[in-house]
Amino acid sequence: MTVRPHVRSKGSAQANYDLIVLDLDGTLVDSKLDLANSVNFTRQQMGLPTIENRLIFGYIGDGATMLIRRSMSEGLEATELQRALEIFLADYGEHLLDHTKLYPGVLEALDGLRFLKLAVLTNKPLGPAEAILRGLGIYCQFAAIYGGNSFDWKKPHPVGIERILSDTGISRERTMMVGDSHIDIQTGLNASVATCGVTYGFARDSLRDPKPDFLINDLRELLRIVYPHG
Repeated sequence: MTVRPHVRSKGSAQANYDLIVLDLDGTLVDSKLDLANSVNFTRQQMGLPTIENRLIFGYIGDGATMLIRRSMSEGLEATELQRALEIFLADYGEHLLDHTKLYPGVLEALDGLRFLKLAVLTNKPLGPAEAILRGLGIYCQFAAIYGGNSFDWKKPHPVGIERILSDTGISRERTMMVGDSHIDIQTGLNASVATCGVTYGFARDSLRDPKPDFLINDLRELLRIVYPHG
């Protein structure tokens, strides 16, 4: 992906931050039902009974491999888990936009942040992440997009943010990580950037530790943090 060097516009010069790195699932998009449906399809294909969606929702956040490992029977061997992962990824690739949608306020927030550099850093594999962003019409709003298979390490390792900082040439002092879980907040802390938690996502209760610098109930509230005098 080609990333244009950051040049401050009039809008960005008035902002507290130049780069906003956003999580995907639970922050920009509500994808939990499509994920749960594909998990239960996988369980059926593996000869296992379906489980309640609410259980699956609690397994989301550490990437597809961990989602499948948590969702399958503890007795499955490595080869069976790999087969289950392949079944899941194939089915999810066909159904990832059946029910997935942007959270309320996301379009308005992204428009308000258009003078800044925006990036997506998710533990979801890059292919499905890009497909969702394209399908929901917001792909072109991001200067960089990285997934759970883009690096050797997933969040909360800081490698993703470090790469985005390198891509954009923006300092960590002018950067914020935004997400719905402790994983996102810890990622920001590990990269020494500001952090903001969103309470409407999948893992609200996990935002207590570590505590983010900011906490918002709607992504549009981010505008008041970024543009305090706007």
